[in-house]
Amino acid sequence: MKLLENKTAIVTGAARGIGEAIAIKFAEHGANVAFTYVSPGSAEKAAALEQKLIAMGVKAKAYQSNAGDFAACEAFVNDVLSEFGAIDICVNNAGISKDNLLLRLTPEQWQDVININLNSVYYMTKQIIRPMMKAKSGSIINMSSVIGMMGNAGQASYAASKAGIIGFTKSVAKELGSRNIRCNAIAPGFVETDMTQYLNEGDGASKYLVDIPLGKFAKGEDIANVALFLASDMGSYITGQVISVCGGLNI
Repeated sequence: MKLLENKTAIVTGAARGIGEAIAIKFAEHGANVAFTYVSPGSAEKAAALEQKLIAMGVKAKAYQSNAGDFAACEAFVNDVLSEFGAIDICVNNAGISKDNLLLRLTPEQWQDVININLNSVYYMTKQIIRPMMKAKSGSIINMSSVIGMMGNAGQASYAASKAGIIGFTKSVAKELGSRNIRCNAIAPGFVETDMTQYLNEGDGASKYLVDIPLGKFAKGEDIANVALFLASDMGSYITGQVISVCGGLNI
């Protein structure tokens, strides 16, 4: 059974990692997918993903767009509405990390992380709520992190941005619930992606694995499965929640 048949989903930052896994999972369940990438170096991967999704029998299109730019988000959403006709699901997944101890963290590093991780969620949500309100339905899924719930040395900017997403998610859920628009957050733990590749150097991975009851890092599909649940009618009575997908790291 396909859970997202005839739905249209936006996924930001989907050329790789968690975003790619979500785009594939949604397409497997019948959703048309519009997704973004920002770096010209990701164009080849984005094009390959677009073709992979189309081969699954859905409509799909890759857009080079910066989620950390308000005007770019506005143009992107307008293009998606023109091309796809509707937006039923929005996954705010774009994110970066620039880890540094606070003593060494520069204002530029701080602003970059806050802009891409947190401001982008506001920019995209601001644009997609109008068509969702008109349709009186929608699911917004924001990618937070267990680091936003726990904090972590050397990740003050990342933790602040992801904690901000949680407060934003809960507020939006209260504002838009009466319009049948749900807003939830997913808080992954350590996931095997390019962003966490550095943990495989030396004994980095083993240092974190001892704190994870399940004893392993997540796969992108583990996060995508939760996104599918929240995007579909299976999650129709869930809003304003933060679902940790961390193997027990934040118990």
